[in-house]
Order: sequence, then structure tokens, then C-alpha cells
Amino acid sequence: MSAQQAAPAEKQSMLNRALNAIEVVGNKLPDPAILFALLMVFVWVASWLLSGVSFNEVDPRTGESIQIANLLAGSSLTEFTSRMVNTFVTFAPLGIVLVAMLGLGVSEHTGFINAGLRSILSVTPKMLLTPVLIAVGILSHVAVDAGYVLVIPLGAVIFYAAGRHPLAGIAAAFAGVSGGFSATFFIPSSLDPMLAAFTQEAVNLSAHPAAADLVINPLNNFYFTTASTFLVILVGWFLTDKVIEPRLKNTQVDADAADLPVMDELSSREKKGLMWAAFSMVAAFVLLVISALPEGSAWRTDTGELADAAAPLMRSIVSLIFIFFLIPGVVYGYVAGTVRSHRDVVEGMSKAMSGMGYYIVMAFFCAQFIYAFGQSNLGALMAIKGANWLKEMAFPMGFTLIGIVLLTGFVNLMVGSASAKWALIGAIMVPMLMELGVSPDLTQAAYRVGDSSTNIITPLLPYFPLIVVFCQKYVKSSGIGTLISLMLPFTVTLLVCWTAFLLLFWGFDIPLGVGASHSFPAK
Repeated sequence: MSAQQAAPAEKQSMLNRALNAIEVVGNKLPDPAILFALLMVFVWVASWLLSGVSFNEVDPRTGESIQIANLLAGSSLTEFTSRMVNTFVTFAPLGIVLVAMLGLGVSEHTGFINAGLRSILSVTPKMLLTPVLIAVGILSHVAVDAGYVLVIPLGAVIFYAAGRHPLAGIAAAFAGVSGGFSATFFIPSSLDPMLAAFTQEAVNLSAHPAAADLVINPLNNFYFTTASTFLVILVGWFLTDKVIEPRLKNTQVDADAADLPVMDELSSREKKGLMWAAFSMVAAFVLLVISALPEGSAWRTDTGELADAAAPLMRSIVSLIFIFFLIPGVVYGYVAGTVRSHRDVVEGMSKAMSGMGYYIVMAFFCAQFIYAFGQSNLGALMAIKGANWLKEMAFPMGFTLIGIVLLTGFVNLMVGSASAKWALIGAIMVPMLMELGVSPDLTQAAYRVGDSSTNIITPLLPYFPLIVVFCQKYVKSSGIGTLISLMLPFTVTLLVCWTAFLLLFWGFDIPLGVGASHSFPAK
């Protein structure tokens, strides 16, 4: 009996040692801003070395042999410098983060978020905090990238206020928001129609006679991704409580105590302020719903679509986050007495922006690197070579599906955009597997598993530097290695369990989604 107990303890010890080593090595890397700058220089040099090499791989986006662009050529360098400012200011995560943080800053400064969390925690069982947080992270996909700037920092606040380690809260929230990016909580996300559109384009490249009549439904993976929600929650719950948090028990929170949430009982003024703030938030939401319901609503597209990615409502998600936190934050402040004039509101915004200084610096270098990497075509070359190798291996179908998952995960470490990866991989894999009798729906599902599972360990994820900043708010020594070591157990476990889950759907012919099939042509 003692030998059986000792083995798991030794295994856990080995796991901790391995993760600690990863953290130490990762944190010895240069500062993230400098790391992105060094990676950019590496891309420049690699592009120069490979620019004269002829490759047989065909770029599915152009139909021509892929060519590496020499970024050290005079014209490329002048184009880079002339676009530097625009590359930075149009870096999508930058505007999303800063605008959302303005509203969140006011709510935090006035005490609305603190009071709201204390109220929620007073009635929420401590043991359910982790699964609820992961579920909220998955649900946040409906609001595009809002989870990164809303759910993840609140995960740290919730855990700390409950007497748990804030970095464990960040890990759990990050696992839900990004690790579970392809999971859907009964509500389709904006990713569904986007991926389906690329899959349809890939289907049109097939020479198979049945391909001409094949139409990809935007909900072709809906059943699989909805069921995957429960898998992600269970995996995240177990790892957070049994692996991540025990490992963090000796990691000291060294942030300024004055900036951290407390769990004091709500005063009468706080309760009154919270009540009026909640009322204002509900009233604003009701007004939004009423204005969006009519078919001719300005929130809809010209064709009346409300959930379409091009609809003004979907494009206004970040602005609505700003408003939905600004209004109750101000209302709470005036009722609870934490705000006396508009100057206090501006002070809250200013305080939030002052905390974003480090992120802005990292975002500048991150934006320049991502632009250079995209222009070089290096990522496209690696994706196409990987897909062609998988084709040449001619593995049995189960192994081929595993290969797609692993290939996607590998490419995801270098190409952050989900649409860019699928445009490259899908255009090759979908027609190829159709010839082997595999439906585009199943190929797309395999891609989504690999993409989601590795999102949380790639520094090239545009929001990765922001998550590092969130960690540093509580543990000042946090770095890239800290975050990777926190999230690596999630990646490995999700890759194994989620791939097995996909094989279960395939093996037992469980429907993947609306109008979907496992075989091609559909039986």
C-alpha cells in the first residue's frame, strides 16, 4: 500500500521539477519586448537566406509556387519602416485591450468590481469556483476576444478574494478563454462561420465530382464543440485544483496589498451602490436588446443578420464592454460615495492606462514581428511542408486525424491567426482527405482541436504578453517561462484527451454538427 502511494508522489515530484525547469529557462529569456525584437531579426536573416531557394510547394492562396520574401531587400526595409506606425496602431489587440480597460478601470477604481465579486463569492461554493470560471471563459467567445481582457484578469481577482492563488485563477481562466477556444457553450461563436467559409473554399478546390454539390454548414462542428465544453471544464478543473494550485503554494504574492481585493463584508452603502449599479447594467442591456430586436435595426447587417461577424453589434463588442462597465462603475461610485466628481472617473481611467505601459511596449514589438513574419511567407512554407509530409506518409485514418491535430498544434506555435492557419492547412488537407473518403467537417474538427490546445503556450498569441502582465500584477517576477509552465499541463492533457474525444466521435459515427458527416461522399 505504501509503495502504491509513493509512486504517485514521485510522479508528481518529477512533474513539478520539469515545470519548474521550464519556468526557470523561460524566465531567463530576454524581456518579452526584446525577445520579439530578436525574433524579428531572426526572421529577417532567415528570409534573406531562403529568398533565393526554389520550393516546389504551391501556395493554395495564389496557386503559385511559394516564395520566401527577402525582408532585408531595400524595398522591403523601406516598406517596413514606412508602415511601422500603422502596423502598431492597427495591431488589433492593442485597441481592444486599451478601450476595454478604460471602462474596467473605472469599475475597479470606484470599487464596483470588488464589491460585485465579494457579493458573488459570498454565495458561491469555493469548490465550484474553478469550473464556473472556466465555463465563463468558454462562454466569453460569443463576445469575440473579450475574454482576454475581461475574464482572465477577473479570474485572478476571484481566486485571490477567495483565499486562493491568483495565478491559478489566471491559468484556469486562460484555459477556458484560449485553451477552449473551439468549445462552444450551446451558443455558436464567431469562429464557426469563419472556419466554415474557408472550408467551403477548400472544398471548391477538390476535383471530386461530388464536391460541386457539397455545401458546408457554419454549424458543421456544433455538436462536437458543445460536447467539448464539458471535456475542457473537467480537464481544466482537475489540473487547476490538483496540479497547478498545489505547485503554486510556495509562490509568494508580492504585489502591493493596497491594490489587491479583500473579502470584507459589504457595508450598507456598498450594498446600496451595488444594487443601483446592477440596475443600471440591466437597464442598459434591456435597451440594447430592444434596439437590436427589430429586423431593420441599425445593429444588424443589410440582410438582417445580428450574429454575423460583419454586423455592427458584433463589431461593437469591445465598445459595449467599455460602456457596460463604465455606467455601473460610475453609478456605484456616486451611490457608495467612492466618487465625488467627474475627476474621480477620469482618475480611474488614467490609473488603468498607467498600468498598461509595459503592455504597450510589448505590443509594439509584437506587432512588428508578426507583420514581418507574415510578409516573409516562412509560416506558410512550414505549414504547407507539414501538410504535404502528412499526405506522403499515408497513415491509417485514425493516425491521420491525430497527425492533423499535431500539425495544427505545431503551426500554431508560429502562426497566431486561426483563419490564416486554416487558410493554409485546410486548402491542402481538405481536398486531400476528401479523396481518401474523409469529410471536410471531420478534417475541420481535427484542426480545431490542435489549434485550441496549443493557443495557451505560444508567445506568438497576440494576447500572450497581456497575460504575462496580468501575472506580474500579483507575482512581480513572472515572465514568459512562468506562464508557459502554468499552461503546459493544460496543453498536453487537452491534446491527448480532446484528440481521443474526436476519435470517439469518429469511431462511433456520432454527428459532429448540423448537416455534417464523417465520410465523403456522405453515406
